[in-house]
Amino acid sequence: MTTGPVTLDVVETVFPLAEAFTISRGSRTEARVVTVTLDDGICTGRGECVPYARYGETVDGVIETIGTLRDPLRTGMDRQALQRRLPAGAARNAVDCALWDLEAKRSGRRAYQIAGLGRPHPVETAFTLSLADPQAMRQKAAENARRPLLKVKLGGDGDLARLEAVRHGAPDASIIVDANEGWTPDTYEALAPELVRLGVRMVEQPLPAGADEALAALDRVLPVCADESCHDRRSLADLAGKYDMINIKLDKTGGLTEALLLKAEAMAMGLDIMVGCMVASSLAMAPAVLLAQDARVVDLDGPLLLGSDRPHPLIYDAAGVHPSSSQLWG
Repeated sequence: MTTGPVTLDVVETVFPLAEAFTISRGSRTEARVVTVTLDDGICTGRGECVPYARYGETVDGVIETIGTLRDPLRTGMDRQALQRRLPAGAARNAVDCALWDLEAKRSGRRAYQIAGLGRPHPVETAFTLSLADPQAMRQKAAENARRPLLKVKLGGDGDLARLEAVRHGAPDASIIVDANEGWTPDTYEALAPELVRLGVRMVEQPLPAGADEALAALDRVLPVCADESCHDRRSLADLAGKYDMINIKLDKTGGLTEALLLKAEAMAMGLDIMVGCMVASSLAMAPAVLLAQDARVVDLDGPLLLGSDRPHPLIYDAAGVHPSSSQLWG
């Protein structure tokens, strides 16, 4: 099989959300993602990323950055060279995942085989309840009480009332909470015992990244997970003694290549693994499902929050989120 030079196509794709999604930093009604397609004349590889304003990223800026790779990709840039060319972040993620997909298509193998992983299986995933008033969150929890794991967005005044409402709405569900950097050390100390009382399994990023030193001196009565404080392997040295888990997101690591290395190094340090996502389509979730195979917590519910998804979407059922078909990715 003789292939031609790799051409790059990069566009914005907009998915309407099933309903408004709110965290402590604001609300949205659509998911604006960047789609990368690599084509060598015979095979096509695709990847998706979500530019995140929290990290200074915009859709236009990410598209512009990816556009600078046209010539390097045409002349054979691979995933390893990509790691040196771009920093961790959304732009590198979309291209990295597209290169994984292209390599799988070219070789006739699945991405998990190329990565040296075992055959993937469905994994239980959290379903996220966005930030709202307690009554609305109780109703949403009741509507999703059948789900085994609920992720509750917090980060403002009235968080305990919100969490009490969710527990009443879904008395049997496991719960994790995400404060999205919205607490102070005093807030954490006041709420942590209440989280334990309500059966919460873990709290994600309670304090702002860069201002989380207090966690080392606090009594962590339940696991604390680093999200905004952990991007790639270079983040790990600053997490010791402050966190018990890390949330690996491909848009933070800059793709599956770095994410696999980060996971291995974090586990060697004794940190538990959570695999998370931005609000995005099945194309963005597909490589993360490989990463999530033995994770302690999985939060890959992005497509469940959309009003529509990609063709050949991931399957979500009682077993969890299933690995992708080759038509979608990898």
